[in-house]
Amino acid sequence: MIPEKKQSVISVIIVAGGKGLRAGGEFPKQFQPIGGTPMLMRTVRAFYDYDDSMCIIVVLPEGAQPLWSRLCEQYQFTIPHTVVTGGETRFHSVKNGLDKITGDGIVGVHDGARPFVTSGLIGRCFETAFENQCGVIPVVDVVNSVRQLTGTDSRIVDRKQLRLVQTPQVFPAGELKRAYETGFDPSFTDDASVAEKWGMEIKLVEGEETNIKITTPFDMELAGYYSQLMANR
Repeated sequence: MIPEKKQSVISVIIVAGGKGLRAGGEFPKQFQPIGGTPMLMRTVRAFYDYDDSMCIIVVLPEGAQPLWSRLCEQYQFTIPHTVVTGGETRFHSVKNGLDKITGDGIVGVHDGARPFVTSGLIGRCFETAFENQCGVIPVVDVVNSVRQLTGTDSRIVDRKQLRLVQTPQVFPAGELKRAYETGFDPSFTDDASVAEKWGMEIKLVEGEETNIKITTPFDMELAGYYSQLMANR
């Protein structure tokens, strides 16, 4: 947690604005249960457990909000959070979330489909962003061999020079809001790409292999298995 003597307003925007259909199932993936609890609730709780005073904003498609309300009632999920309607792209969804952030402070942006993020990782990201007043992204090593396509051919790439990017990505809130005032660019693949184009410094911190993003039916199976392992510890 950010040291008490240096307290800053901290917020997180949890982006769950996609349709989430690739994971299979009757509902979008963010609402499917993992170990008996809907995925998105696990994600929200992870940030609440890190700091129960954190402002939590959840970005959802407008059509999915009634289902989320029913699930919160069914599971008696009472963690305070604000629901915001998603936009056409992730860029626009994050921008809608940022509109709810007032004043300065530190804000994180996290994938709703990364429910196993730990307090340790959240803390590394928020504390580094606070201490350095810069953007921070967690990364992990690339363990597989990688090739780059070059027209009809390909070439090997030195994986030691590459990192896989995770979330939460954390920034000074005022600067990130200004960065998102720029026009949308298809090259924006994450929040760090928006911030970096605007001119913000980006620092890397160590991510966690277990901080997986759940996308496919296999990922859902893996998540269920991992949640069982954690419950049995």
